[in-house]
Amino acid sequence: MNLLANKLVDAFLKKKIISPIPIKYCKNIDKANEFRKFCEKKINKPIIGFKAGGTGIALLKKLKEKEPFYASVYEQNFLKNNKSVKVNEFTLGIELEVCYLIKANFFNLKKLITKNNIKKYISHMAPCIEVVGYRQRKKGIKTLGDLASDFGANVKFIIGAKKKFRNIKFNNLKTNISNKKVNQSVNGNTGTVYIDPINALKFVLMKLRKDKIKLNKNFYVFTGSTVGVVPILGKGIYSGKIEKLGSVSTKII
Repeated sequence: MNLLANKLVDAFLKKKIISPIPIKYCKNIDKANEFRKFCEKKINKPIIGFKAGGTGIALLKKLKEKEPFYASVYEQNFLKNNKSVKVNEFTLGIELEVCYLIKANFFNLKKLITKNNIKKYISHMAPCIEVVGYRQRKKGIKTLGDLASDFGANVKFIIGAKKKFRNIKFNNLKTNISNKKVNQSVNGNTGTVYIDPINALKFVLMKLRKDKIKLNKNFYVFTGSTVGVVPILGKGIYSGKIEKLGSVSTKII
């Protein structure tokens, strides 16, 4: 496992592609999460937040899983609005998400974590695009562990303009991601994200507490795709819009 982890970490840091890791590290989600955490401990790079992965209810049912997973997000994979992302044949697709900026003093919370009491720790919210893919020569999603084991399959996160948090209902907001150049447009809804993005946020925060993870700075939580994993049909600008939240764009090259 150590040898495999070193190869995957090197691929992550140097943007390389390696041979697929053995299926035994992907088939079972617990084993995949163990492998991911083992790899993450080898990276001495700033963590800016965490992502929830596999938050689509339909996907979880299809893969026969009970809950999503979470993974660390590193500063090197975090981009400002309109920045470019280079893709390859092992890029799975593009996603549109709600992300939250969480105050560091969340880690001082001793009470039971609930959807209501975590809201006071949300500083800002923003729309976000995530480009997802592997560092391995494999395609498609057969198990949730495929995504979890490979650093949560996150390639890049592009964040739109942040707004101060206000308590709006996130369970039924219309979303859309499109690329006019290739005549591609996909509609979605925030209600497809593990009930709603706040619930996905709660899930991640509960996992951080369980795993005794603490940061000494404010951090982002990316709550999962509102449009599923949208195939990238061509290069050009992908623009995402989330009702009441705003827009975000990235140039795929």
